[in-house]
Amino acid sequence: MSTTVETGSPNAAGATKQVPRERRPMPGWLRGVLWAVAAIAVLSTTSYLTGIDTLTSSNTSQTALRLALPILFAALGGLWAERAGVINIGLEGMMILGTWGAAWGAYYGGVWAGLLAAIVFGALGGLLHAVATVTFGVNHIVSGVAINLLGLGVAKYLADLVFEPLSGNPRQSPPVPKFDTYSATFLADWLKELEDAQRVGISDAAGLLRGLVTQVSPLAMLGLLLVPLSYLVLWRTRFGLRLRSCGENPVAAESLGVNVYVHKYAALLVSGGLAGMGGASLVLLAGGADYLENQTNGRGYIGLAAMIFGNWRPGGLLGGAALFGYSDGLQLSAGGEAVLALCYGAVLLLVVIAVVQLVRKRWLAAVLAGLGAAALYYVYWANDELPRELIPYTPHFVTIIVLAVAAQKLRPPKAVGKRYRRGESD
Repeated sequence: MSTTVETGSPNAAGATKQVPRERRPMPGWLRGVLWAVAAIAVLSTTSYLTGIDTLTSSNTSQTALRLALPILFAALGGLWAERAGVINIGLEGMMILGTWGAAWGAYYGGVWAGLLAAIVFGALGGLLHAVATVTFGVNHIVSGVAINLLGLGVAKYLADLVFEPLSGNPRQSPPVPKFDTYSATFLADWLKELEDAQRVGISDAAGLLRGLVTQVSPLAMLGLLLVPLSYLVLWRTRFGLRLRSCGENPVAAESLGVNVYVHKYAALLVSGGLAGMGGASLVLLAGGADYLENQTNGRGYIGLAAMIFGNWRPGGLLGGAALFGYSDGLQLSAGGEAVLALCYGAVLLLVVIAVVQLVRKRWLAAVLAGLGAAALYYVYWANDELPRELIPYTPHFVTIIVLAVAAQKLRPPKAVGKRYRRGESD
């Protein structure tokens, strides 16, 4: 929507000329705040109508934060790689290398040594992906799949070599130290009082916020800090501008003196290191398991989906990681009844979307939203509880649904996945 302003200079007929002025777009941080408020409102309404208090409990949000962290690190790794023009399907394999490196480093040197080892092992996976795709021009998808298989094989071999003599089991490590956790005691106690007051809306928001300030590890703080830091580096520095130009138009970047190879290599090293940190979060967080064979369980792919959901932006991928972490945490902390109640919340959200689309006269989108709401309501109405076999796959179902909904408004980097050779034109 646009407005008009008077310029002050009359035209030939003596009337004041009207010049359209575009409305300034909403800041990204404000849009994120509004989405967070909307999500809390939907969860609060769902909790009130279904009587399932665990939807907004502090225990659920605390578990969700822990489970969202590896997805967040993987999504940030995908962001750095794809903004430089390289598709990084190999995030899963780099995370697997990070899990082994974290356990090995933590066992011999403590948690910070484990984190450093995870970053190094993940970065080695990123370096291998860079050599294949940037230097030799291998198809990005083929190289990524190969790294996933190689990461799994290398981690298994190293576990057989190092961990079997220590634990007697080649598929897991001996117990390793974990990060300590910290709480904002005064704030957490105040939020607990609000949560226990059972006030609609207020107690729900307090419960969700309390889980985010209670028993938080330094690794979680670092992960959340890396979101604005990635934005500042990629969008507010000369290095970030050059790196993103390699993902948009590497030939034009080269003509302006940008060393495209160096920036792609740097991006993939950072991408692999971040994926390795995601693997470390599975091993070094309190409440998590020690190293287990293939314990990533597809989180690298879900992180890639979170990045796509976030439209290749740091704030958006944070929302995607929170969504997937919440759905995973809900099924672990509350079970199938709460997951079924979440379907009811999705019905409410789709009804709102349908009404908004009707107001905008987007008939097809409104009809599709209405059909989706009807289908989910039938699932909720026809079942007292979801089948136990399906509950562990809740995050994967959410991934498919979210990507289907978000696919209409995506804007990936223009040159992502394309082969680049120095001196070649488009």
